[in-house]
Amino acid sequence: MKHKTIRGTIAYTSKKPERFDQERGREFFSITTQADNTLVMQAHCEIDDEPNVIRDVVQAMNADSSPIDCSVRISVGDKYEGSGWIRFTDSYVECETHNQRDGRISQRIELDEKVKWLQSHPIVGDALLMKIYDLSKGPGKTFFPNVMLTSPDHRGATGPLLFKTGFGIRYVGEEQITVKAGTFQARHFQVVDTAGNLPEEHPPYNLWCTADDDYLLLRAAVDGYMKTHYELVEFDIIGGKQASGDEK
Repeated sequence: MKHKTIRGTIAYTSKKPERFDQERGREFFSITTQADNTLVMQAHCEIDDEPNVIRDVVQAMNADSSPIDCSVRISVGDKYEGSGWIRFTDSYVECETHNQRDGRISQRIELDEKVKWLQSHPIVGDALLMKIYDLSKGPGKTFFPNVMLTSPDHRGATGPLLFKTGFGIRYVGEEQITVKAGTFQARHFQVVDTAGNLPEEHPPYNLWCTADDDYLLLRAAVDGYMKTHYELVEFDIIGGKQASGDEK
């Protein structure tokens, strides 16, 4: 076998006082690293909060997490919301979508530089986003102006459409953490500087991923009005070496 696949489940819970630690959704994912180092992420995401969201994503990336192509299908309130396909080149990005509000839409955006990241909203993808931070700089912050979203909505419940934005990534450092899937050496990151780049500023967002080349999501937490928590509860690996946990 020349490829490696990581499969797992992420639990979505709430940290609001009135529903503390109650389940509010779940995510089933796989990340396949092919022989040419292309990454293919597949994620089925369910958010139970009304109106509920069901999202299915298949996204291909280069080894540095820069996007190659992506398909997204969204249901909101148990009804079809939209679906679309996106393809990236070094000089332009194109998108073909259909959604309930706008009907059929074709987008083509010319690029001055390669897009660093496409945020299609799976939580497991948020950890892969952290690959764009240069660890050789050590702890600190870098602003990335050339990223795109499939939806500017915090729950990813609109579109899909291409939305240009930028934000900062702060690397806090390494620490050991324990989640339901085991104990891991982890890298701690924060997403910052979203004000002015989104229709509504995203609340503070902390994220921990494995301290290895997999950047596997271990835990994430959104503060502010959302107060949401995400945690890796199980995973397995087919081909290649085990991620940095002590449980398997």
